[in-house]
Amino acid sequence: MSSSDAIRHNDPFAWIEDAARQIEEDSQALVSAHEAARVSDEAVARLMTAAIRLYAAKSDGEERTFKPLAGEGDVVSPTEALTAVSEVLRALHLGPMELALWYRRRPDED
Repeated sequence: MSSSDAIRHNDPFAWIEDAARQIEEDSQALVSAHEAARVSDEAVARLMTAAIRLYAAKSDGEERTFKPLAGEGDVVSPTEALTAVSEVLRALHLGPMELALWYRRRPDED
């Protein structure tokens, strides 16, 4: 066992890595089978809340950005992405103007 394996084994949050992979795979299977209704609204809200909170903490705390979507190519459609973004803004009583004010270019973009 390498030292990084030992650290991961002793990390009480290491399970998140495997759970995230499983959630991604199973959610894709549910969507493909038109069975998304099998997951409660509350569960989806909890997943989105956790993902947003972790992404913001990592990008702000580590002073970097990273690709927020798993996989290559069109892993979500523009409609799916904008639907989610629009509802997150609406839930926080924000609009496109606030988004425009906070929008920032990634440091690795020209």
